[in-house]
Amino acid sequence: MALYKYVQHLDQSQHANFDKEYSPGVAAPDPGIYRCTGCGDEIGIAKGHNLPPQNHHQHSPFSASLIRWKLVVCAVSIK
Repeated sequence: MALYKYVQHLDQSQHANFDKEYSPGVAAPDPGIYRCTGCGDEIGIAKGHNLPPQNHHQHSPFSASLIRWKLVVCAVSIK
């Protein structure tokens, strides 16, 4: 689970991108922290990068869950 210390640096959002699940290796629509819905592994993705490929990490052979990434914290840049 992603952690934070200072709540004043975070805003809650209802944006639909937080509800979507993304396949391994696809372009991340937003920079930020993504969490694997199957095992809970978290990764940080910079703007313009792809989510980790299928072989980035593997689930237990006993797990039937697929590797799918979900946005948990979106980094917002000031333009």
